[in-house]
Amino acid sequence: MPEFREFSLSLHTCFNTKKRIMNQQYPSALLEKAVGEFAKLPGIGRKTAMRLVLHLLRQSTESVEAFSSAMVTLKHEVKYCKVCHNISDTDICRICSNPSRDASTVCVVENIRDVMAVENTQQYKGLYHVLGGVISPMDGIGPSDLQIDSLVARVRSGAVKEVILALSSTMEGDTTNFFIYRKLSGFDVKLTVIARGISIGDELEYTDEVTLGRSIVNRVAFTGTM
Repeated sequence: MPEFREFSLSLHTCFNTKKRIMNQQYPSALLEKAVGEFAKLPGIGRKTAMRLVLHLLRQSTESVEAFSSAMVTLKHEVKYCKVCHNISDTDICRICSNPSRDASTVCVVENIRDVMAVENTQQYKGLYHVLGGVISPMDGIGPSDLQIDSLVARVRSGAVKEVILALSSTMEGDTTNFFIYRKLSGFDVKLTVIARGISIGDELEYTDEVTLGRSIVNRVAFTGTM
């Protein structure tokens, strides 16, 4: 079968290319170590890592030191908001401390990127609650690994009147929605979920701003069904 032979040849070529990259001889152990560190980043292969490292080598010493200093400073000095768990420069983030925001509405999201995605729509004026992930038994992530208890505490305080579940429309996201629904079922709080203008299986951060904005505005009541 010509198609099978062509596929096998293509697969063999890809394997050999990857093998050559992995077995590549470096002129410097320092270069090899730097490439190895960059290759640990998500979505970065060794070929891309090599290009990034060589780019940095062509920059001035001041530029490279500014780059490395920014990363080290970020790691050591970044804070997580004590209220919503968003990344912040202070103990309470700018969103939570903004008196013009609607403190009675809390939008529950999976991660910090989702906060940025919703903010970019410029259609939501409430507060946030970053879970830090979704329930995923396959990945060993359970409810205790997420910021769910602190969400319950915020609702228990009585200040929150509506909780918007803005998790990705995946099986893990729906499972987390249902778990939160059960945890908050005993409180006098309105529970809504963003309208499914977002396709099933899509990640929130990759959704275009118009669709995401309309989903927030046209949110519907969450009844515990998936």
